[in-house]
Amino acid sequence: MHEKMVLTAAVRRPDYRTEIAALLRGTLTPKPMRERLLAYHENDIAAAMELLSREERNRLYGILDAGALAGVLEYSGRLDEYMEELSVRKQVDVLSQLEAATAAEVLQRMEKTRRNTLVELLDREVREEVLLLSSFGEDEIGSKMSTNFISIPAGSGVRGAMKCLIQQAEEHDNISTLYVVEEDGVLMGAIELKKLIVAREHTPLEAITRTSYPYVYAGEEVDACLERIKDYSEDSIPVLDGENRLRGVLTSQELAKLVDDALGEDYARLAGLSAEEDLREPLGRSIGKRLPWLVVLLGLGLAVSGVVGLFEPVVARLAIVVSFQSLILDMSGNVGTQSLAVTIRVLMDEAVGREQKWFLVRKEARVGLANGLILGVLSTTLVGAYLALLKGQAPLLACSVALCTGLALLCSILLSSLAGTVIPMAFQRLRVDPAVASGPLITTVNDLIAVVSYYGLVWVFLTRVLHV
Repeated sequence: MHEKMVLTAAVRRPDYRTEIAALLRGTLTPKPMRERLLAYHENDIAAAMELLSREERNRLYGILDAGALAGVLEYSGRLDEYMEELSVRKQVDVLSQLEAATAAEVLQRMEKTRRNTLVELLDREVREEVLLLSSFGEDEIGSKMSTNFISIPAGSGVRGAMKCLIQQAEEHDNISTLYVVEEDGVLMGAIELKKLIVAREHTPLEAITRTSYPYVYAGEEVDACLERIKDYSEDSIPVLDGENRLRGVLTSQELAKLVDDALGEDYARLAGLSAEEDLREPLGRSIGKRLPWLVVLLGLGLAVSGVVGLFEPVVARLAIVVSFQSLILDMSGNVGTQSLAVTIRVLMDEAVGREQKWFLVRKEARVGLANGLILGVLSTTLVGAYLALLKGQAPLLACSVALCTGLALLCSILLSSLAGTVIPMAFQRLRVDPAVASGPLITTVNDLIAVVSYYGLVWVFLTRVLHV
């Protein structure tokens, strides 16, 4: 019954994209059509644009003013493409309405001549904000900051602070936190809007100002300060220049985006890529990201194959052992990747010291040993039963191969757990991003461990001790 209700709710959910597309293809005059369109959320309008033809989108551009259109385009994943469809005058108007950081990113991706033309046509205040943000490198916090904040002069009092808030709120809607600055713009502290509202008129501004407040410098690299500020639950983080003057803020939305991007880059590196790929990325660049690691892994793969070749006489005498090679290799690779993921998460915390790292190594060793023992016993039982009952092998041979498989599984799981932990730590020690110790690299190293463990045990116990 519950499933039926959920299904019914899903079926009845309005398809806003289709509704908006149908509206734009209708015959309503511009004013009532604009009123109907603005009843929808900007995100739904942006999604509906993908269903429209170029001519229909041009109709939308004409109906919405620059402010409404900017709000819609900020939700679109095809912002650059849609900007090209606008007239120069409309592009300038929309850029003026976008967040300065977003406008700077859009302009940065444009062809130089077109970018310079649009920048010159922007209002002086908007142009200065865009040029300020564009002056920072892509990896610097300054390029991510927003100029949407309220600043209060120090010593202005509660009434004066309220007056400044009212004056600036028309242009800046990020008002939950207000920043107190000196005459030269140096940051003094921050005030929560709620505290300002409930404060008595004669309450000194210093009494409700937080002087212990997180901040970053515009020239800092994103990766260097992200770990330091991401755990704060503030609506915005002030961004200062070299003289400690307030130049912008890092909003909670932008901070969440930066954390998501950082996780995406780590995930890409775990896959052996130097950065995340984009659907529109050129073929050559995608190949360039993947090929270097693949060449390294090819060399390691040849080493693994060479090690297997050393045990060719063993395989020739006991072909049955090849059947369980993939079992050892797969389990070894899986365990190593799990340890790598745990280690990368731990190493992302800059507060983790040497003692905690060694504790992690010991913990992963214990986990690997316990898992290896359990899986080793289980595989010994199952492999022995399979060989004796289903394949009709002699009991001695079945038990011997099963025991070698179980012991090899124990050894490879233990060593793979250690490799997945120690290798990224070694990379960090060498001042290399530990995420570069990627999944494919760990998997290949663990393949080597598994092959040596398995065929080494088979060679020692079956051919040297039991003379099978």
